[in-house]
Amino acid sequence: MKIILLGAPGSGKGTQAKLISENFNIPHISTGDIFRFNIIQKTTLGIQAEAFINKGELVPDSITVSMIKDRMNEEDCSNGFILDGFPRNISQAKSLNDILEEKGQRIDKVLFFDVPEYIIIERVVGRKVCKNCGAVFHSKFKPSKAYNKCDLCGGDLIQRKDDNEEIIKNRMEVYISSIQPLLDYYGNGGPLLVVNGYGDIKDIYRSVEKALIPI
Repeated sequence: MKIILLGAPGSGKGTQAKLISENFNIPHISTGDIFRFNIIQKTTLGIQAEAFINKGELVPDSITVSMIKDRMNEEDCSNGFILDGFPRNISQAKSLNDILEEKGQRIDKVLFFDVPEYIIIERVVGRKVCKNCGAVFHSKFKPSKAYNKCDLCGGDLIQRKDDNEEIIKNRMEVYISSIQPLLDYYGNGGPLLVVNGYGDIKDIYRSVEKALIPI
């Protein structure tokens, strides 16, 4: 099962990706995680990507696509995968299609998590992350048991620098301009399904599961 998750920052797609991964036993491939891995491991692609990031420039699609391709070629992806944060534009979507076509494969489902902007802002601004293990908490929706301490490892909880209202509004503007072409690309009789991403995590996952079971 090969799945793409689309949605704005804070739409909950990362949370749902983890649930899908656990229940369907396929890896969750996050663009952010792949970038961090390649940069930390100082791979050729990681060094190239870091050079652009340090200059405040966007990493070229060719580098991003190559990282994704390398990850999809790993053994744990033989039965499928969940792509979270990729593709971000039509060029990346077409490159992904070419990679899969070479193997005689295709994307089975594209799930778009539709969430009102004001909810996304509330989710992002209240989000806190463990600096040790990366576990995610929220001051309102998922508070830690001990103030600013991770329930899993006891590490300090921090707020990402870009998790503030001004930055998220700017990111939303960029997102809105780029998402519609992708929805058009995967829609019109294609594998796209819209999921209501507003509500209880378990309720949202039940909708996700119903969308995926027929595969």
